[in-house]
Amino acid sequence: MRLMSFSVDGKPSFGVVCASGVIDAGVRLGQRFANLRDAIANDALPDLDSLGQQQSADYAFDDVVFEPVIPVSDKVICVGINYRPHIEETGRDAPEHPLLFTRFASSQTGHERELVAPSLSHRFDYEGELAVIIGQAGRHIPAAAALGHVAGYACFNDGSVRDYQRHSSQFTAGKNFTGSGSFGPWMVAADEIGDPASLSLHTRLNGDVMQSASVAELVFDVPTLIAYISSFCALIPGDVIVTGTPGGVGYVRKPPVYMKAGDTVEVEISAIGVLRNHIVDEAGRSQSVVAS
Repeated sequence: MRLMSFSVDGKPSFGVVCASGVIDAGVRLGQRFANLRDAIANDALPDLDSLGQQQSADYAFDDVVFEPVIPVSDKVICVGINYRPHIEETGRDAPEHPLLFTRFASSQTGHERELVAPSLSHRFDYEGELAVIIGQAGRHIPAAAALGHVAGYACFNDGSVRDYQRHSSQFTAGKNFTGSGSFGPWMVAADEIGDPASLSLHTRLNGDVMQSASVAELVFDVPTLIAYISSFCALIPGDVIVTGTPGGVGYVRKPPVYMKAGDTVEVEISAIGVLRNHIVDEAGRSQSVVAS
């Protein structure tokens, strides 16, 4: 089962992905749930699965705007320096504990939407990552039980403004530029994935493979991350854990490779799909908005 958030003519909804498009679950379920996060929190995944088996698409993909899978999460917690090859290429030591930072939900966009290269920097880097969507609330969750708290998985591009990221030891500034990250195209239910360590991840920039890794290369795997994060805060349905990026990021390349206006970036994860975004320049975009 694949679930997505979308909008039509500015009206947000969520639905079940099928071969010909998306089934509008918001309408089909009688507006019982405000959004996908609300549906997950109210244990509606069986209803959504049944809907997907019984109904045909209400909209073709070309007729909807893809929104971030969970448009507004209580928490988006990202993990840094969590793939062994990425640790090696940066010259860092492996962390003793997960290196965490937060992302604002408003900094994210959806599949086939524009990522905005900021006017204040020319160091806008890609980071393909696996996103984990929490389905069952918990605190002090043992690693052995952690995957039972997962609703599903999605692709994520943690677009990073590298010079701002290094303004301090905290990553917040470089990770939260407006329109810098993307989350999608949809969530695949956890029971269809099984062990997330079996997944592979690839990031392409203008068709060239820049990152390629197995999720098994994570230093802190998904169960460990859930256990650690839930040790200091309660995880609730719709929370998102973005698990880290593999080696091959742009800033370590010689010469460095950064995203710029006109580029297309894709994050592909096996058994999930492809998250695709097009890069636009913030200054040019702002001028066009003013002109219109």
